[in-house]
Amino acid sequence: MVPVDEEEPPLAVEIDDVVEHEIPPVGVTVITGYLGAGKSTLVNYILNSQHGKRIAVILNEFGEEIGVERAMINEGEGGALVEEWVELANGCICCTVKHSLVQALEQLVQRKERLDHILLETTGLANPAPLASVLWLDDQLEAAVSLDSIITVVDAKNLHYQLKSHNDSSSFPEAYHQIAFADVVILNKVDLVSSENSDTPLEDLEKEIYNINSLARIIRSVQCQVDLSNILNCRAYDATVCNLHVTHLEALLEENKKLSTRDLHDSSVRTLCICEPKKVDFDKVRIWIEEIIWDKKYGMDVYRCKGVLSVLNSDQLHTLQVVRELYEIVPTREWKDGENRINKIVFIDY
Repeated sequence: MVPVDEEEPPLAVEIDDVVEHEIPPVGVTVITGYLGAGKSTLVNYILNSQHGKRIAVILNEFGEEIGVERAMINEGEGGALVEEWVELANGCICCTVKHSLVQALEQLVQRKERLDHILLETTGLANPAPLASVLWLDDQLEAAVSLDSIITVVDAKNLHYQLKSHNDSSSFPEAYHQIAFADVVILNKVDLVSSENSDTPLEDLEKEIYNINSLARIIRSVQCQVDLSNILNCRAYDATVCNLHVTHLEALLEENKKLSTRDLHDSSVRTLCICEPKKVDFDKVRIWIEEIIWDKKYGMDVYRCKGVLSVLNSDQLHTLQVVRELYEIVPTREWKDGENRINKIVFIDY
């Protein structure tokens, strides 16, 4: 027999602990707006754009203006969830939700092909506050999604009259609520408004929006054709993007210094800016915020609030965010050398 050389066993190599890279959550953008403002136009624009992203759009129901055919109806367990799904040529997914938004979101993120973003289109009379609550800090939602921003579409031609209607009644119209909660306001149909044929020029409309929500960014548009980078991946509720919060709040505080009391609020809306140069006690700030948003202390009815805090016994910059009865105070990064450590808080108060 011819001897055969035995192969030497492979060397044992020590392998370091495998670091699992956490997959970032899929951002959810809520699109709201008054009836006829152009929400469906915006959704249709996104669905037909060649943006190279896999975007899921959740609709309350399919309308003819969306321009997609109905798909097979799929019923969830016990018929609790009824959805209609449409796969589009540009890689987007379109579906309607009849019952559980939470279940729909979980089904979307569990799909084989990972999504880049999810859009949630609301009805014209929907108040976005409950949706923001579910998507932002609700433990019920176990899916890997996060609230990216709330986009409100407003009709430049009719906005003034929609807002004026609240002066003649004891309740706030939905247009007020939708603007108050917005991170971005798309001022649509600006082509129908000009200084020659309108009683309210665009600059005055923007001022009306700013008086309701000075924290929102305003984008002018025609037929809702906007740069998608301005409305997707805004990370408005991401505490790690604190540099944007700091810059925005500082600019806002400087601007409000130039405004008169009449400019800052009318009979229903107020932007309240607070600056405090001394470091603050974390627990006292938390209790103070809870008294304001839960107990309506000082007669305040807060819709939105953002802040940057310098906390005692901490070198971390803390950010504050409030949406109605929900709030979050989190450390985000270390203060930079020479950085102005003044506490800055802005309330949108009714």
